[in-house]
Amino acid sequence: MGLEITTTKLEDLANWGRKFSFFTYPFITACCGMEFMSVAAPKYDIARFGAEFPRFSPRQSDLMMVVGTITEKQGPALKRVYDQLAEPAFVIAFGVCASTGGFYQNYSVVPGIDQIIPVDVYIPGCPPRPEQVLDGIMLLQKKVAEGRTHNQVRERREALERRERQNEGA
Repeated sequence: MGLEITTTKLEDLANWGRKFSFFTYPFITACCGMEFMSVAAPKYDIARFGAEFPRFSPRQSDLMMVVGTITEKQGPALKRVYDQLAEPAFVIAFGVCASTGGFYQNYSVVPGIDQIIPVDVYIPGCPPRPEQVLDGIMLLQKKVAEGRTHNQVRERREALERRERQNEGA
């Protein structure tokens, strides 16, 4: 009992630290990139949320912001970059093109990046306003603090499965 409470409190402390220290990797492919750049400007100041310095190496990042349209040819590259992110990795789909394919309804555009990688937060709009991006980051912070992101849920599920296998073997 005491070990479970201690572990839970340590996990809460780690999640509190994670929610204020996102290391973003911008995967920018289209016009939404201008709005992404404006969020870092002094008027909106994404630094207030701990996500100010973009990292251009996925191994140094834990938050991937997919900004713009993803084509079928870019899909494998997006998956490869996602696989290289530091664990736990978080993903934000920035704009309607990343979320649903946008107004490009043809064979070459992926109808939403959730077909390729798990997405934690969707930010709608074409292009989304900087205020929407800040709302999306605040929503991701809330999910991280509560342990409700894709990776955190997957880790808990895998730990439960391991525990069940150990109990079956004992």
